[in-house]
Amino acid sequence: MIIQYMDINDRIASRAREIRAERGLSLEALAESSGVSRSMISLIERGESSPTAVVLEKLATGLGVPLASLFDAPAAAAEPVSRRKDQVEWRDPASGYVRRNVSPPGFPSPLQIVEVLFPAGARVAYETGARPGVTHQQIWVLQGTLEVTLGKTRHGLGAGDCLAMVLDQPITFRNRTAKPVRYAVIIDHRP
Repeated sequence: MIIQYMDINDRIASRAREIRAERGLSLEALAESSGVSRSMISLIERGESSPTAVVLEKLATGLGVPLASLFDAPAAAAEPVSRRKDQVEWRDPASGYVRRNVSPPGFPSPLQIVEVLFPAGARVAYETGARPGVTHQQIWVLQGTLEVTLGKTRHGLGAGDCLAMVLDQPITFRNRTAKPVRYAVIIDHRP
């Protein structure tokens, strides 16, 4: 179930506004810390933009939260179970990759699980290096072949392979094949 762009953009808008307010950040301060223009942040917070994964990663970094946090329901209740029917899917307008937050939103855990369906030939490069706190991430390939470059180190991953890393450098995901790749991302983010 892929939620319509307007629905998911509204959710991202609400979460971005909510987190920015919790942090006491002005639009200008968030623009400065994220590298995303004030006007783009304003469009995102009004639900009037279909931001790319790269823009959302910069915004999340500026807010000091993992990217997956921007897809949670605003003020999500801390339920321990996340039902498949309630798990939001989002499609990156630039690469076409589809991500689904699997973990229960709002549950007090430093771990988050995300499932990704990465199209044939797709490439996404997150240029953000240092992130607030320490973020550990593991990529577990469930189906297909994925290339992950962390800094200057390239890792070729096949079905069943798992890559553990600390997100302290730019990272690029690439599918050089003619078939989609399905993988799980396990994120441990501690301030």
